[in-house]
Amino acid sequence: MTNRFYKIRRRHALQLLAGASGAAFLHACNTASDTPETSDSADSAPAEEATTANMSMTLGSIPWAGQVPMYIAQDKGFYEEEGLDFDLRLFGAGNEYIAAFLSDQLDGVAPVTSEAVLIKSQGKDYRIVMVQDNSVGIDGILAKNSITSIEDFKGKKVAVETSAVGYFFLLQVLKEAGLSKDDITAVNTDPAAAAAAFQSGNVDIAVTYAPFLQEAADATEDGRIIYDSSQMPTAISDLYIFDTAYVEENPEAVQAFVNATLRGIEYLKENPEEGLEIGAAVLEMEAADLESDLAGLELPDQAENLEMLADPDSDRYLGKPLAELSAFLLSEEQIEADPGDLSALIDPQFVEAAKL
Repeated sequence: MTNRFYKIRRRHALQLLAGASGAAFLHACNTASDTPETSDSADSAPAEEATTANMSMTLGSIPWAGQVPMYIAQDKGFYEEEGLDFDLRLFGAGNEYIAAFLSDQLDGVAPVTSEAVLIKSQGKDYRIVMVQDNSVGIDGILAKNSITSIEDFKGKKVAVETSAVGYFFLLQVLKEAGLSKDDITAVNTDPAAAAAAFQSGNVDIAVTYAPFLQEAADATEDGRIIYDSSQMPTAISDLYIFDTAYVEENPEAVQAFVNATLRGIEYLKENPEEGLEIGAAVLEMEAADLESDLAGLELPDQAENLEMLADPDSDRYLGKPLAELSAFLLSEEQIEADPGDLSALIDPQFVEAAKL
């Protein structure tokens, strides 16, 4: 039977982490990797002539389909080839790795954009070095057939996890339609239960993500996906961010990470069957199910990352949705402090210098 538990833990808690700087470190399972081997890293400006000497990195995250290139890079030894002792620590929920990052017990994390805004609002200084993925259909909203438009959400109950990224996605969709959170009744429900409630007819509207999104739509005659993240492709992205002091003190390690992870993306493109098997083994699911989930995600390669990180004139530039999300979360009182200019955190030098 396919294990889908990793989905339930995805992007799971965005509530304010009051006192998180003193939180105890929750040790998570390490993803297995081979002993690092000595080799030169890519010949690049921030990582020129890097060696294996004491190049180590700890990254915290939750199991997630968007990280398949990272799992591939581990499995194929790309980090070792770049001279990096890479320690991936998998947590049960986003608030756990955020707490560890805020208390300086991790070098970096892989948050969704709303979590990145939250982290900065908590006073953590970091750099965004790479975009992991963009949601292009994996997140969505289910509605009964009688609800013909988003405007029809007014006065309705909506099953949505109010402490997670799906809630902020919903609020952005409502805003686009001229509505606000005051126009609906949000019923706090995790994504799996929200889809089940919709499928059983207990709610008319539900916010969820793959695999629950399509499964519920397919199983319900009176209902369909009324809106998904492909219609707002910059609304939800996952990032790789690292503590600023770590980046400044260990540029070779960051370069090695970016090099190897981008190699993982290319390997998946060139060897999709093997790449899916590697990712499915880590996520404890069937390769076919993982392939289906990845259809709702964009995994930006080097060129696409550069457009998002280094081209302010592009419609895909990350600084724009980050600024909009920051202002939005502040206005909705989902964060207490203004995180400031988030575009100043974007650091494209490592993607620019990457040699695959």
